[in-house]
Amino acid sequence: MIEIKNITRKYKMGKETVIALDNVSLKIEDGEFLAIVGPSGSGKTTLMHIVGGLDTPTGGEVLFDGKDISKYKDKEMSKFRNSHIGFVFQAFNLENTQTALENVMMPLIFAGMGKKERREKALKALEQVELGHLANHRPSEMSGGQRQRVSIARALVNNPKIIFADEPTGNLDSKTGNNIMELFYKLNDKGYTIIMVTHNMEEAEKAKRVIKIKDGNLISDERNEGLANEA
Repeated sequence: MIEIKNITRKYKMGKETVIALDNVSLKIEDGEFLAIVGPSGSGKTTLMHIVGGLDTPTGGEVLFDGKDISKYKDKEMSKFRNSHIGFVFQAFNLENTQTALENVMMPLIFAGMGKKERREKALKALEQVELGHLANHRPSEMSGGQRQRVSIARALVNNPKIIFADEPTGNLDSKTGNNIMELFYKLNDKGYTIIMVTHNMEEAEKAKRVIKIKDGNLISDERNEGLANEA
């Protein structure tokens, strides 16, 4: 589904050039559960942002079903992300003044749906993460784990092909984090492709595939089918 060819990403910091990614190539198939790990500043989040269309590479190609999305203009990229990709972030990124249902409905506004259809799809997504009973609660009335489930429901609402999760358990205690990971496993079993950035090796090693990044380079790529099946 995704092929990354010779991706580089350079940033200017004053007079210095920082190489965040250095000639990285990678293939990601439908239905994979991929963990990207590496120390702070290794380039793992940059890689996720480029694959997810949130950043543009300095060089190379990002092929999605054979089309190079790295060449898309802003409007075309926004449309692509909204219809193909769901994002889950460490800080949840929810609107505190809106209910869980309203937060999950938000991506559907850009899809041009009527309000009734938006509500129905958003409620279905909340039920998918076992949170339908809190549809009318605001984030401030929820636990961290519940807020992350709302974030996951929002990522699911457009029925994306891929879910990107950036340190999804980083703000959660270990028990709650394990529950969120179990939810990702279930979603992967249903056919969703999961790409997760994490510093937690215990979580990463339960993914079906673990990629390690260091100093902008891909240093290892291992498959853990047995561990994934036990999770």
